[in-house]
Amino acid sequence: MSEKKLAIIATKGTLDWGYPPFILASTAAALGYSTEVFFTFYGLQLLKKKLDVKVSPLGNPGMPMPMGMDKWFPILGTALPGMEGMMTMMMKNKMKAKGVASLEELRELCQEAEVRMVACQMTVDLFDMNPSDFIDGIEFGGAATFFEFAGESDICLFI
Repeated sequence: MSEKKLAIIATKGTLDWGYPPFILASTAAALGYSTEVFFTFYGLQLLKKKLDVKVSPLGNPGMPMPMGMDKWFPILGTALPGMEGMMTMMMKNKMKAKGVASLEELRELCQEAEVRMVACQMTVDLFDMNPSDFIDGIEFGGAATFFEFAGESDICLFI
């Protein structure tokens, strides 16, 4: 029986959207899957040495709001100055209280589990990003690099 493979495309760079690719990749690697995550567009924020990602409740009407705010606080109110910072702090505190690992910890777990992490070279060039801003141990490649792996994967996820 050949090795199972999981391919993930990570396109979002917010705190809440950073968890799925790292949780799924680390779990798959622990289960013996050969795993690759292709980070493109805003997902590249998850590979920065200084992981400064926030929660953005805008455009995310399914997000459960603290203190029942989703019942009495208008969604547009989440655009007020300071709301993003407050929501980020609240999310981090809730995750810590529930024993959920931080994004940094999950990312390190992926590295330890030899998850292949590929930064989209086109996006790095498009947004004039500095490769030295990214963590060590990642690769830079294009869509063809991803398809080499994804074309043989058992599971392919777009996050």
